[in-house]
Amino acid sequence: MAKKHWLFGEKRLAFGMMRLPMIEENGATQVDIQQTRQMVDLFMQAGFNYFDTAYGYLDKQSEHAVRECVAERYPRESFWLTNKLSSPYFETEAEILPLFEKQLKNCGVEYFDLYLMHALSRNYYSKMQACNAFEVVRRLKKEGCVRHIGFSFHDTAEMLDQILTEHPEMEFVQLQFNYLDMDDPKVQSRKCYEVCQKHDKPVLVMEPVRGGRLVNIPPNAGKLLDDLGQSRANYALRYVAGFDSVAMILSGMSNLEQMKDNINTMLCPKPLTQKELAAMDEVVRILRGEGAVDCTGCEYCLPECPKNIPIPDVFTFMNERLRKSNAPKPNFAKDQGKPEDCIACNRCQKVCPQHLPISRLMQKAKTL
Repeated sequence: MAKKHWLFGEKRLAFGMMRLPMIEENGATQVDIQQTRQMVDLFMQAGFNYFDTAYGYLDKQSEHAVRECVAERYPRESFWLTNKLSSPYFETEAEILPLFEKQLKNCGVEYFDLYLMHALSRNYYSKMQACNAFEVVRRLKKEGCVRHIGFSFHDTAEMLDQILTEHPEMEFVQLQFNYLDMDDPKVQSRKCYEVCQKHDKPVLVMEPVRGGRLVNIPPNAGKLLDDLGQSRANYALRYVAGFDSVAMILSGMSNLEQMKDNINTMLCPKPLTQKELAAMDEVVRILRGEGAVDCTGCEYCLPECPKNIPIPDVFTFMNERLRKSNAPKPNFAKDQGKPEDCIACNRCQKVCPQHLPISRLMQKAKTL
């Protein structure tokens, strides 16, 4: 029997619209609207109705995809829509409301069901406080422009405890939560989850398959899971679904096959067996020993890079080289920089949710 959770009931799969299918059109990379509509239809027909977007996702295309694929095709009361107040897109309190109104217009809706302070860390929290953002978001809720308020988080459990203590009005927390990061000293998934339990806050899960890393794993690790009979994503989703305080699980699906697989898993997620858990423990051991770059492909770094280096693509190449020495280098577009163009300004590192030493990794990438 599926568990019932705060607000959302038994259906706990969310369509994260950060990794939508993309196509080349008129010399530019665009969201594949036709395939995205098909994915939305499958999702809704299966009884799921929670969508997650943000202003900067997919080079600012995600909100428009929400409008074209969801808001213009389904009654507003039939779906939940989450959006976020993202720190890179405002500098003062006066700029918050115009940004919010633009988000509503982009998405084609009159309100958001959930509105998050986006990717809070120590630095972003200080900025939100200085810009009076918590009070602005509270007013938006009071005025009915948003129904529920909370935040996504990338920092230490101690920092999370401070935020929830200072802002008990926050109704939920969105955490990076998966079986690889559970005891990672940088991410602190387990400790952050326990802080949420301490404050009685529901957890919304992001990165349950670690940006695809728990699917695109080394062959010896992949065989351990494949021999058990289910998809690799299936085990990752069922793992986080087993935690009592998890109210919703976001999956950034990129094609129809991923959508079908995730729906099949989350219609009634079965508890993991001891055999499955043991195999997953071994996968973690293999991945930790591999030495791959822990990039999730969130692309938060891209707007910060003055040289327009496609940082996640560089890291994907580096990880492929770990497993295959002749993996081809990425084809950089004319307007993109290369690893050797990095000037070590460290702007990207300040916003990286994984706290990666990006400048140092760019130096390593030059030699590959």
